[in-house]
Amino acid sequence: MLRNTLRPLIPACVAVALLAGAFSLHSTGAAVVTLPDPAVDMDRSAAAGKQTAVLAGGCFWCTEAVFEQLIGVDKVISGFSGGDAASARYDIVSQGRTNHAESIEITFDPSRISYGQLLKVFFGVAHDPTQKNRQGPDYGRQYRSCIFYKDTEQKRIAEAYIKQLDEAKVFKHPIATEVVPLKGFYPAEPYHQDYVKRNPYDPYVMVNARPKLEKLKKQFPQLIKK
Repeated sequence: MLRNTLRPLIPACVAVALLAGAFSLHSTGAAVVTLPDPAVDMDRSAAAGKQTAVLAGGCFWCTEAVFEQLIGVDKVISGFSGGDAASARYDIVSQGRTNHAESIEITFDPSRISYGQLLKVFFGVAHDPTQKNRQGPDYGRQYRSCIFYKDTEQKRIAEAYIKQLDEAKVFKHPIATEVVPLKGFYPAEPYHQDYVKRNPYDPYVMVNARPKLEKLKKQFPQLIKK
């Protein structure tokens, strides 16, 4: 699990070189994927009050950092979903000993950003939805791509969007994202919250999180908080 070992082993100068390589690979590799708007989305005019969405797409440090930037998003909490409360501890989950996935709970205002728009960022920027039980350097079921829906509307929107993207062959490989009911969300330990914001020069953050934030600025400038 590279994330747990990278920080103490790589000095800042090497991390900067790795970051430059990450940007180079991003810019010279395959073309940036352009995602369509969800054909099926929530009725924002009928939505009342704040809502929540729980998504898992690899390291929660990275996904949290991405969604914190979006308009209409009030709060993002890093945590665990998919397992029980007793085992929702980082030292256990990070060893792949539970059915938890590193997840984030997003509190959003549907009058400003829809559930479908959150999923568009999820699939387009926050992670690679075609990777199964891994994300970048992190391996294990705890890093799987998963949408934990809280009601039938979220389930309907998520399944329809995945079908839409697969049928349009937006990605070279089939989407591996699981769509499962939310049975519980358990916040992670305090030191995981706002990790990217508090540790901008952590080598893992520089190599894995910052390129996603740059990609977000380029692909979704209209969705970023001013």
